[in-house]
Amino acid sequence: MVVELLSNIISFICALIGVAFFTLLERKGLGYFQIRKGPNKVGLMGLPQPLADAVKLFSKELVKPTLVNMFPFLVCPFMSLFLSLMLWGLYNNYYICGMKGLSLLFFLCVSSLGVYSVMGAGWFSNSKYALLGAVRAVAQSISYEVSMSLILLSCLMLTGSLSLSIIMKYQFNVWLIFVNYFMMTMWFVSCVAETHRAPFDFAEGESELVSGFNIEYGGVGFAVLFMAEYSNILFMSVLTVSLFLGGIMYLFMKGVLFYLMVGFVSFLFIWVRASYPRYRYDLLMYLTWKSYLPSVLGILMFLDALVYLLNIY
Repeated sequence: MVVELLSNIISFICALIGVAFFTLLERKGLGYFQIRKGPNKVGLMGLPQPLADAVKLFSKELVKPTLVNMFPFLVCPFMSLFLSLMLWGLYNNYYICGMKGLSLLFFLCVSSLGVYSVMGAGWFSNSKYALLGAVRAVAQSISYEVSMSLILLSCLMLTGSLSLSIIMKYQFNVWLIFVNYFMMTMWFVSCVAETHRAPFDFAEGESELVSGFNIEYGGVGFAVLFMAEYSNILFMSVLTVSLFLGGIMYLFMKGVLFYLMVGFVSFLFIWVRASYPRYRYDLLMYLTWKSYLPSVLGILMFLDALVYLLNIY
């Protein structure tokens, strides 16, 4: 119990450090995609830049708009960060001791609660722009959680378990991406939409909503919301590698490769942001309800029949 608690604490600290330097990777990556240097003035090659940004944001004056509901307004960003760090309990430094038998169910429960922090951040700001951004974000998150849940159900049908560790062990001989390629592509797009990343960043569409649901936040509040978003990106990358890319082989046989694969999947979020313009909101909703949902249900019916026939013969 003590080892698992310490392992979780270390995981939270490492996740926050990873968030800091993932922001540097994003700024450097976007810079080179746009044929410029990115941050390179602070320290050696701009490496201390995330620390400088953190000092700047956390030392800024806490602005208190007169119309906000102050207590829930201040609580929502920390609730968002707390929920994103709770997900890291599924993967901790003691390797798979934190991956319980119902780990995927725990993931769905915690990730669905994240909607409330976004909704509260927009609602309690008492700003029309923040409220519009929150409504968009909530509708987007709920819509794509449906397809994500069904994609996780396909992994459950193939492996017969809700445990992430068992799903990883199942891939020791064959990765699920080879069996479930179309589900993998839909999973990644759903992850991009779920984390409100470009080209699906309608919750923070600056040209339309003046930064969206976080418009009234500055300093610490903005920094905490920022950290929660990037923590979710890194965890979704870990989950993608674990579910579809043979996580168990990388984890135990060649541990460094596991983190390289996670880094590559995380970099795909940046690559997509650099490559595609913002999608239209109605097309985003049509994509999940009229394309992904029927496709996932059809693939699930096929997998159900396939598993049934394999069990018979």
